[in-house]
Amino acid sequence: MSPLRMNPLSMNPLTGLYGAATALRNGLFDRGWLTSRRLQRPVVSVGNLSAGGSGKTPFVIALGELLKARGIRFDVLSRGYRRKTRGVLVVDPDGNAADFGDEPLLIARRLRVPVIVGENRYEAGRVAEQKFQSQLHVLDDGFQHRSLARDFDIVLLTERDFEDRMLPWGRLREPLSSLARADAVVLSAGVGADHPALRQKPIWRIARELVLRSLPSAPIVFCGIARPEQFFAQVRAAGIVPAAEVKFGDHHAYDLDDIQALVSTRLDRPGAGFLTTEKDAINLPSEHHRLEPLAVARLKLTLDDPSDVVGTILARIAKRKLRS
Repeated sequence: MSPLRMNPLSMNPLTGLYGAATALRNGLFDRGWLTSRRLQRPVVSVGNLSAGGSGKTPFVIALGELLKARGIRFDVLSRGYRRKTRGVLVVDPDGNAADFGDEPLLIARRLRVPVIVGENRYEAGRVAEQKFQSQLHVLDDGFQHRSLARDFDIVLLTERDFEDRMLPWGRLREPLSSLARADAVVLSAGVGADHPALRQKPIWRIARELVLRSLPSAPIVFCGIARPEQFFAQVRAAGIVPAAEVKFGDHHAYDLDDIQALVSTRLDRPGAGFLTTEKDAINLPSEHHRLEPLAVARLKLTLDDPSDVVGTILARIAKRKLRS
């Protein structure tokens, strides 16, 4: 008698419930029973299907640099995940992650454009339109935030997404079929584009590069991001042999105990320095000087055809404006 074969999804009923709730919510929006509010300026959304780790923040920065190069004024709307404040706030680039969230603060520092955080992205956009002369809004992590109407949806996919499962069994917030709503899909170089969900979708290719400066030899590498193994692999691929690898939870807010624990890690490694990510550096407390020498790795995304990216977005916005 052959062994019983079970559907892996049946092993976690919460996955089925989550998927059903997601499908119901999307269906209500698709049929117009739930409505999306529209801002006066166009909205370009950057999002993904999975719970973190696809490179949304570096892509927002890369897209922002392209828009700035074209002389297009824009702002960035973000939730401000894990901030300790409430309501709509304009990010102060000299502020801290506790008030604004680590990713909005990083975007504000890198792009030097208005970044507005708010649980309600529509209200954040209204504040942006009252305060700034932006020509368009970039919506950070916006694919699932359907209560705000958007004019162009960009979705970043990782190779893992093609075989992953829905939360909480896997990391997917939506199934691959949701890509039907996307205007463009972003894939890393080398990731196949033959999945049926990608048919007739513009595919933009990106190359990822770690920018490393003043790197200590054999550093202790640490991070608190969604996919720490990916960062560790990138470090090793750059020819760096870590003295140790230490991981924390995503968006980790480091405290003095964490600093002490990291310092203790190098007790048997005299002279060892540290290496971390840009997002982690923003989350470090003032006592981070105890980690010197400390190097910060910057993830740089390069698009294969950047002029086509901006041109496609602007053409789609203009076309939709004519229809309205």
